[in-house]
Amino acid sequence: MATVQERNRGSYRILFTYHGRREMFTLGKVSREEAEAKAAQVDYLLMRLKQRLVEMPPGIFIVDFVMHDGKPPVGQETIPEREAPTLAAFRDRYLETNRASLEPRTIEGIELHFKHLVAALGDRFPIRDLRLPDLQGYVDKRARAGGNYGKKLSAATIRKEIVTLRTAWNWGTRMGLVEGRFPYDGLRYPKAEEKPPFQTREQIERQIAGGGLAEHQQAELWQALYLQKPEIEEALEIIRKATSHPWIYPMACTAAYTGARRSELIRMRVTDVDFEAKVVTVREKKRVRGKETTRRVPLTGHLAEILRSYLKSHPGGHHLFSHVGEVERSKKRSRTTGHQSGARRSKTLGGRLATVTVREQPRVSSLTEDEAHDHFKRALRRSRWGVIKGWHVWRHGFIGVCASRGVDQRLIDEWVGHQTDEQRRRYRHLYPSTQQSALDAAFG
Repeated sequence: MATVQERNRGSYRILFTYHGRREMFTLGKVSREEAEAKAAQVDYLLMRLKQRLVEMPPGIFIVDFVMHDGKPPVGQETIPEREAPTLAAFRDRYLETNRASLEPRTIEGIELHFKHLVAALGDRFPIRDLRLPDLQGYVDKRARAGGNYGKKLSAATIRKEIVTLRTAWNWGTRMGLVEGRFPYDGLRYPKAEEKPPFQTREQIERQIAGGGLAEHQQAELWQALYLQKPEIEEALEIIRKATSHPWIYPMACTAAYTGARRSELIRMRVTDVDFEAKVVTVREKKRVRGKETTRRVPLTGHLAEILRSYLKSHPGGHHLFSHVGEVERSKKRSRTTGHQSGARRSKTLGGRLATVTVREQPRVSSLTEDEAHDHFKRALRRSRWGVIKGWHVWRHGFIGVCASRGVDQRLIDEWVGHQTDEQRRRYRHLYPSTQQSALDAAFG
């Protein structure tokens, strides 16, 4: 709402907000009634702009537009017209600027979120015109979409997509691409469901055996699986016997005995393992925004023995876990390349094979996340631990084992990189037998 402000000796000015930014212009010495009439006219013009019943001429500032009653100032030179960015162009510019400073996995998430945003709002949507009704319409539409295992898309997933757009918007304000505060105040999300706590295999199996759980509920329970120490050793032994590549077993052991994330394992270098100092350096990208940091985890004797043996036949290169030769389901190390996908994929076998060629022998290089995930799952799929969803289970197990042995919380935080109490709280129940013993000792 436009307001009137009296200045010195009967001089007035009008103040108003446009796209979240405070604007003003001076009327000079006029009567109070004239100033209030002008403020009402400014409100009317702003309302018409919001309803898109009128448009500002190219190159005209909002202050000049309302000060001259919605007409271009006669004789005033306008600034060169700058094309308003579309949602697709805004996305591309944001990714181009931030691609080098963010982890590939984070970039993949941003691209996926923008894919859904563009599909709902349109690639030609004028990002500067984004308003709360647009966001609410997007949230409502996504809430009706299907998720995994026939379940509705979770509120947490929708919220992450909005957070991605908000982060990009805040970047855009600094770059001059958009103006004002991100318009999400009052945004309503569907009711969220709390994720199940981390649980042992026995706890999960008892719940499933009780019946009544839908497929998506059972899948969520297995996502919450964590392994106790004997189970960690059992799963690692299965991997050792079933492994098809020499890097899988030592990489799994490093995850289990350091709590490192998959992306951190892939970044590790041979020199990050100091056998003399008995320490493993973990290269982080998540703890400090825009900066690579490290943390140090003690090197256990068992892990040192495994890594020494692995390094005797290391294929070369500075990455600790690397590979040379063919790797199934790899985008850079499969036997052939040039396979078609998507709309380009031919409907005939001959057409599909026409673009396929034998790949040259790849050089030694680091692993990709897809390679690590695929071959980890292959090693366990025929065992009772085929229910494990991914590499993060080792991190859960590492924290749980340390906590159950009474390791100081400050040491655990240092080893795994936890910084907030919310992160710690997720793992405090990961040693039920220890908690039960403590309570039994207190109350008998």
